[in-house]
Amino acid sequence: MKAKIRLSEMSRRDRAPLTHVEKNDLMPLPAPLQDPASTPNWKPLADKTKAAVECGLDDTCALNLPQPKTKEEEDELVKKFLAGLDKLFTRENNWTFLQPLVLTMEHCAKCQTCSSACHIYEASGQNEIYRPTYRSEILRRLYFKHVKHGGLLSAWQHGDVTVNWPLVARLAELSYRCNLCRRCAQTCPIGADNGLVGHELRKLFSMEMGISAKECHDNGSVLQLKVGSSTGMSSLVVKDNIEFIDEDMTEKTGIKVETPWDVEGADVLLIHNAGEIMAWPENPGAFAVILNAAGITWTLSSELAGYDSINYGLWYDDAQFARVAIKHAEAAKKLGVKKIVLGECGHAHKALSVIADRVLTGELNIPRESSMTLLRDIVMNDRIKLDPSRNDFPVTLHDPCNLVRLMGVVEPQREVIRKICPQFREMWPHGVDNYCCGGGSGFAIMSGNNFQDWRFQVAGRKKLQQVLNAFSDCLDPSIPKYLCAPCSNCKGQFRDMLAYYDLWEKNKILYGGLVELIVNAMVDVKPGFIEWEWH
Repeated sequence: MKAKIRLSEMSRRDRAPLTHVEKNDLMPLPAPLQDPASTPNWKPLADKTKAAVECGLDDTCALNLPQPKTKEEEDELVKKFLAGLDKLFTRENNWTFLQPLVLTMEHCAKCQTCSSACHIYEASGQNEIYRPTYRSEILRRLYFKHVKHGGLLSAWQHGDVTVNWPLVARLAELSYRCNLCRRCAQTCPIGADNGLVGHELRKLFSMEMGISAKECHDNGSVLQLKVGSSTGMSSLVVKDNIEFIDEDMTEKTGIKVETPWDVEGADVLLIHNAGEIMAWPENPGAFAVILNAAGITWTLSSELAGYDSINYGLWYDDAQFARVAIKHAEAAKKLGVKKIVLGECGHAHKALSVIADRVLTGELNIPRESSMTLLRDIVMNDRIKLDPSRNDFPVTLHDPCNLVRLMGVVEPQREVIRKICPQFREMWPHGVDNYCCGGGSGFAIMSGNNFQDWRFQVAGRKKLQQVLNAFSDCLDPSIPKYLCAPCSNCKGQFRDMLAYYDLWEKNKILYGGLVELIVNAMVDVKPGFIEWEWH
């Protein structure tokens, strides 16, 4: 275990990292990765990067935050940070999250129950800087000192911290060492939410200082609002891609597949993560096969250019979040559909089904449903004919944090898998106690500098342990195995992490969604829809 890193060190003016992360310090992995020497080496930061951007937290750099050139520039940045700190704790600027944030600031008992629940803290070998309360305690001390304007007595009671640019820069990076999975909040005996603290810090840095992860902002919500999709695809390009997907699905399944567009008054407006169309076209194709076979009136919308349920603002910026959520609701309103159904994307579920209730009112408050419950009703009510023997291979299920822990959608997908997968086995723990895949809160699309090493070796380590344990009796490459992850963001993490550790070539662990398993079991579909090759 690393030596304790004092909170006061966050204000240290030298630029050496506060902590050094090495493979041998990390939580051990099970077979076949039990030997640290057999796992990839951590890529060191380039000297050019260390000279140009702030890298004073750990061995990783996520934000590429430029170093201020003058003392005056530093002071101005600190001034903006303190102004944003004040806004976080005013109702008119933060009416959505003020109450739980204040409760977390004023009532944390420092019992560290949350630390034992945090996959990042555990995977890091209990590195102090990744403890959930570490960043929260810094914000707490700033809150009492600069928001509540406490004096010497307050400093003695709550602790003190020196505000300078090194602290602000390190805190910005530290806000991106949390998946915002909120497992810590679930386990807290008094309801403090240290995951919310990470979100609020990111929001402060983005909305007040223009500091954010480029992948989430410039290449994410900004691009989405500008051209309609975080992938850069226009509506025309998406329609062309869907046409190719329909043709491919018709050939693979032996069933005529045709995706409906802009059907007014349809029962269902289906919204996909645009990443599915580009990276996993069999997923939207499988949805089309299932909904058509079940006789459901459904449609896609041309208004959602790029056909993108993604809402990156959820992770870092309330204003960007609201702008995207309103576009989704307006598209549904224009078509007059009965409800929106969200495809396999966990953060899209959270964004549009839960958080958007704060902004979608009146005519925009259109019913929203998870595809998990719709698929459950189709399968369990025998609206399509299924042959479970077609899925007679080992299957385990990953629980996307936003879908399961936040929304409580636990059983529908399990009912489906139990019915169609004879060799289903659970990870442990699972359901609302699941661990994040390590790609949550935007990490799955972040790979700059050496962040990918941190993402797979620290953030994703606990989930990797769960996957390997679930398949411990069948790791031989002669046995194909299926990791079901009904979330596009999670699939991106699994795709990259399984490749990083070479677990497809060496152990034949395939990943995919729930709808692919359903189509693979459909009696009317040609056998072998799931292709046992690397995706």
